[in-house]
Amino acid sequence: MSAPPTPPGESTTPPEQPQLVRRFSLLPATALNMTNMIGVGPFITIPLLMTALGGPQAMLGWIVALVIVICDGMVWSELGAAMPGSGGSFHYLREAFGRERFGRLMAFLFVWQFVLSGPLEIASGYIGFASYATYIWKGLSRTGVIALVTVVGLINIALLYRRIHSIAKITISLWIGTLITVLAVIVTGATHFDPKIAFDFPPGAFNFSLGFFLGLGAAARIGIYDYLGYYDICYIGDEVHDPGRVIPRSILISTAAVAAIYLGINLSIIGTVPWREFVPAAEHPESSFVVSIFMQKIYGSRIATIFTLLVLWTAFGSAFALLLGYSRIPFAAAQSGYFFRVFGRLHPTKDFPYVSLLVLGAISIVAGFFSLGTVIDALIVTRIVVQFMGQVVGLMLLRRHAPNMPRPYRMWLYPLPALVAVLGWLFVFATTQLLVILFGVGVLALGCVTFLVWSWRTKGWPFALVEATS
Repeated sequence: MSAPPTPPGESTTPPEQPQLVRRFSLLPATALNMTNMIGVGPFITIPLLMTALGGPQAMLGWIVALVIVICDGMVWSELGAAMPGSGGSFHYLREAFGRERFGRLMAFLFVWQFVLSGPLEIASGYIGFASYATYIWKGLSRTGVIALVTVVGLINIALLYRRIHSIAKITISLWIGTLITVLAVIVTGATHFDPKIAFDFPPGAFNFSLGFFLGLGAAARIGIYDYLGYYDICYIGDEVHDPGRVIPRSILISTAAVAAIYLGINLSIIGTVPWREFVPAAEHPESSFVVSIFMQKIYGSRIATIFTLLVLWTAFGSAFALLLGYSRIPFAAAQSGYFFRVFGRLHPTKDFPYVSLLVLGAISIVAGFFSLGTVIDALIVTRIVVQFMGQVVGLMLLRRHAPNMPRPYRMWLYPLPALVAVLGWLFVFATTQLLVILFGVGVLALGCVTFLVWSWRTKGWPFALVEATS
């Protein structure tokens, strides 16, 4: 059935129902984004990044990813400030493409792919947690890894099963732990940095062949994964205080801060540990906890063990922030009539979407049983067409068809950043392995078929239009 028309940014929750509370100010909003962005990503992806191009020239992929993220962050900032609401992309795509017609399809496809890609991203935090746990827990078997992922996932769900004001405090605490971890790496790396090690390029490092650009795309894809989360605050827009100001600023601050942090972390590692010791990653098991090896090389195993505990804290903080934001998306879709109604339920006393939290949390645990490389490729490719590129097109449509919409933030130099973002996403998509591309396209094609079946059974668009014409 079609959702009743409501002005952009307004909640569709009936007034007698429990309401989400706007408690996230600039500090916890920035903390949420940064905790999500940093997480365990830079600690587990450096070997994969270097493997993509076979040396430190792979840092070019990280720079390409940064350009894409900065431009795309402006898209999120304008949409998030203009239409603050739970669900983020679901909310924006529905309004931009017209909620009664193509907006229904785009919103449905977003939720459809997100049921897979969201848990995959959360699971990457669990995978990173388990990888670094093997440094402390020697000889951890595959069964033990699965058990550890399951326990960590259940703890994450339990911590999020509470009121939002308590979660804001937990978020800041996890953020502080994350900053301590990355600061330890950067300071250590700065005092032991050797440019001869960091910039030990292999022969033909910058041979701009087809293979180079395919490797650059792979490196950029890993870099984008590391940056994912710069928009996380948009998913809980109904819980943000002064969203027109807080959402754009939190995205800008977190992106700039994390860019500086990533540069420091990457240079610290490759300037201390020769990249040939962990590249290619598949042939070096120690690449799973390369930062622990980095600390061990300088301070010994005892300090490295203490630092590994900080990495585990950071990995858990990332998964925590992701599940918090992502659990609001099926909730928003259900509230608007675009998903199963049960996902639209708020806890009767604690006012949070508990059904959505439990379902996404459970799927994330199962997704944590797969390899990190598989998880990264699948989640990036699955999101590009509908979510990232769809939002850029949606922003342009809103600029044309709703010029008078209140926009507390307007994209700088529009439309140049939007065009750069589109070209960047196309490059990343086109340089992905064919099987992964087919997987992403197949997920969307199956989603289109499911949408038509669902619309036919609920007499929604496009079948409602046909009946009305008859």
